[in-house]
Amino acid sequence: MKKPEKMIIYNLFPLLAGKFTDWERHLLRASEMGFNWVFVNPVQRPGKSGSLYSIADYYDFNPVLVDQKSKKGPQEQAKEAIKTAKKLGLNAMVDLVINHCSVDSDLIKSHPEWFLWESDGHVAHPFCDEDGKKVVWKDLAKFDHRDARDKEGLFQYFLNIVKFLIELGFTGFRCDAAYQVPKRLWERLIKEIKKEHPAAVFFAETLGCPSDQTRRTASAGFDYIFNSSKWWDFNSPWLMAQYALTREVVPSISFPESHDTVRLCEELHGNIQGLKQRYLFSALFSAGVMMPMGFEFGFCKKCHVVKTRPEDWEETDIDLTSFITEVNKLKSNQAIFQEEAPTEILYAGNPNILLMWKASINDQEEALLILNKDIYNKQHFYEESLQEFVQAGAPLRDLSPEYPMEYIPVPFSYDLRPGQGIVLITSRDCKRSHGTASALLSDT
Repeated sequence: MKKPEKMIIYNLFPLLAGKFTDWERHLLRASEMGFNWVFVNPVQRPGKSGSLYSIADYYDFNPVLVDQKSKKGPQEQAKEAIKTAKKLGLNAMVDLVINHCSVDSDLIKSHPEWFLWESDGHVAHPFCDEDGKKVVWKDLAKFDHRDARDKEGLFQYFLNIVKFLIELGFTGFRCDAAYQVPKRLWERLIKEIKKEHPAAVFFAETLGCPSDQTRRTASAGFDYIFNSSKWWDFNSPWLMAQYALTREVVPSISFPESHDTVRLCEELHGNIQGLKQRYLFSALFSAGVMMPMGFEFGFCKKCHVVKTRPEDWEETDIDLTSFITEVNKLKSNQAIFQEEAPTEILYAGNPNILLMWKASINDQEEALLILNKDIYNKQHFYEESLQEFVQAGAPLRDLSPEYPMEYIPVPFSYDLRPGQGIVLITSRDCKRSHGTASALLSDT
């Protein structure tokens, strides 16, 4: 597996950000917080349902994103927004939706051979299973990537769509419902695009898939997947089991919330410590992290793929931008937090404390995260020596985004504030023994 890049992603939700010409202030804020990627949900023209993910015309743009007062056309406006992102140090990623299109797309009439059809003569709709209930998206028409009569024509159509998006300035592609598209198609598409554009990055959306299915999808050549750490309760074994199964195949991206989930601030009833706790864990758990716009201000309104508008921007008394900046700086500066490092949950004595160990496979770094699972109360953590939890002999350094300690006491006794995380780093590239390191710590 190749060494991952820095992947610190800000999700600019286009319906909330508004017209292309209004994106700059959001991109500037993302850049100032230390994000180096911006992910944008679909910007193409939707069908009658208005859903971002129900695309009617892949070469046209969503009219709600176009500034009619601008002298520039829609395509030029989109290009300018992406150029602005790049000037601010933000690579641009966009949703790539090829499993389906809008049920009222002209493609159904012009290329009926590209679609899956029901026995009654109606075009097939994609569906999913939610808690044992079949959910059908009737505003969508499903492409037949497996058995289409003109499979090559369909492939070439989407190959050209990706090239069109690259011309706009996008270099990353979040492949929506990637697991529903044949692996062979992804293998060919990714390979052909990277021949001409080696810097292109492909992200597989596989949320809800079993680990084996995620592994199979990822092995088609994807650079990243999105993991399920957002739903972890800090106790159940399933997250670490999933991580172990996919870690060596493809690096993953965590998120504290997404455009598909209820806002975390709403879930936590405005608990700021909980927001900080989840962002810190998301940023340090896996190679990448993604945060939707509004999280930094404790927004409570869930993003809606049809109804959200700039008027839904919330005025709150929460501002996490400084904290997020510090966490992003930590992730950016420490290589261990940019890879899928071997990771273990260690016994912490106090069941309300998460003790997580990571060891880099790309350099000599090791890390310990001591996290208070309790976002309402202080929790005490005691250990005779934290040095016993790492392989390294070098002293541990506290790089926590808040309340960093100048030295690590031995024994270690600390009352963690609600939701607080302590981030400790050391290096195996040191000739000192454990005993010497411990002695140095106790003498400091």
